[in-house]
Amino acid sequence: MKDRIKLNVGGRIFETTTTTLANAGRNSLFGAMFDDQWNPRGPMDGGQNEYFIDRNPACFSVLLDLLRTGELHIPANLPEHLLYREALYYGLLDHVRAAKWGEFDGNRVKLATSVRGRAPGDGTAIRAGPDGGCVVAHGSMVHVYSWTMEQLPPLNLNYQRINDMGFVDAHRVAVCACERIDRGDGGMGMFNSSTGELLYKFQVSHENQPKSFSAGALSFSPESGQIFASCRGRSNEYGIGVWDGYTGKQTDFYYETAGWSIGDSGRLQCLPTTNLLFVATLYPRTENCYIQLLDFREKKAVWSWSDVGWPATIDEKMVLDAIVMEDGNSICVVNQYDDLGFMDLRSNGGSVRWSTRSRLLKMGNADERCYPKLATHGGQLFASTNDSISVFCGPDWVLTSRLRRSHGGSICDFSIGGDRLFVLHNEEDVFDVWETPPLRALS
Repeated sequence: MKDRIKLNVGGRIFETTTTTLANAGRNSLFGAMFDDQWNPRGPMDGGQNEYFIDRNPACFSVLLDLLRTGELHIPANLPEHLLYREALYYGLLDHVRAAKWGEFDGNRVKLATSVRGRAPGDGTAIRAGPDGGCVVAHGSMVHVYSWTMEQLPPLNLNYQRINDMGFVDAHRVAVCACERIDRGDGGMGMFNSSTGELLYKFQVSHENQPKSFSAGALSFSPESGQIFASCRGRSNEYGIGVWDGYTGKQTDFYYETAGWSIGDSGRLQCLPTTNLLFVATLYPRTENCYIQLLDFREKKAVWSWSDVGWPATIDEKMVLDAIVMEDGNSICVVNQYDDLGFMDLRSNGGSVRWSTRSRLLKMGNADERCYPKLATHGGQLFASTNDSISVFCGPDWVLTSRLRRSHGGSICDFSIGGDRLFVLHNEEDVFDVWETPPLRALS
């Protein structure tokens, strides 16, 4: 074969073709070794059509087989973290990830692994990263996990209680914390997700004077690079702060209007299609629910709803979570009875349509009750209750799947990102990792 080539990896000879190596792509090490026609760029060792690469031959054998077949088979005696390190060197991490799991689908996900935390009973929140990793809040600490589930240096908040956190991108994590009156610090900080280093603190200023504040819920706009956070001052001034995600500088601030509580909100969500910000103040932060869509360009609310002052039954009170489904022009809410309700965004201030077909089903004997949480991904709606997560699909949000591990405790939080579902349990801070198997693995 004219394109046959030999690779001497750590003293072991591998014979393959440039056609096989081309499967690695232009951004790989092999893409740099060959020209646009995948011909060698320079002379090879001994003139024998051979390259020498001073790396681990056992790992290279697995990665070469991946390039040949598209399938990943890791021998039992080969540590996975060692293989991932070598895949990073060759520029093949994306190939490894694609072989391990497919595009996320809530109806096909399988439990891949469970990870136990270090602070039993203190886990409060989990957030997925864009690359398949996650962060987990434990009191005043944030534990960081790479996509290989390797634990990275933690983020330390100096004994401040964490309210929210999230990945700004694959390399940076923003963390919201309560202000400590005795220390005068708090607010929000940006951290390097790989090293745990504090990059900078976010400031709130009014009339060029810095203000102390506690930061609550977070949201990010990938399109504009902006970071949004609900803020509460020492005198209970409420508002939404806006910062440039690249410089950390404050760019805007939205103060609450009379009758609308937004600063202590439990949910913020950037809407990329309309460039609006969804703000929801929910129980138990307040006895009543306030929901609105804010237009920062016009400094006004363009849509609003509240359960204050309108004749609602007790079943429609105490909204525990809410989320916008922008594709369907609707907002989904869940109450303390695990009922799902839907509001039409095209009708300002309309009533909630409670759906019996989409009611959450309680399963298991979870010892401790946790508030239900909502999420959307790829046209699917996810809702947690007790120790399971229900998946709803279609225009009528019909229940299609239920996710539950055999001995799970109550779910206190979950998050979807990087084609993975992360589920945090109350029980000893266990969090589960759910992945979608590649289609070929199901055939």
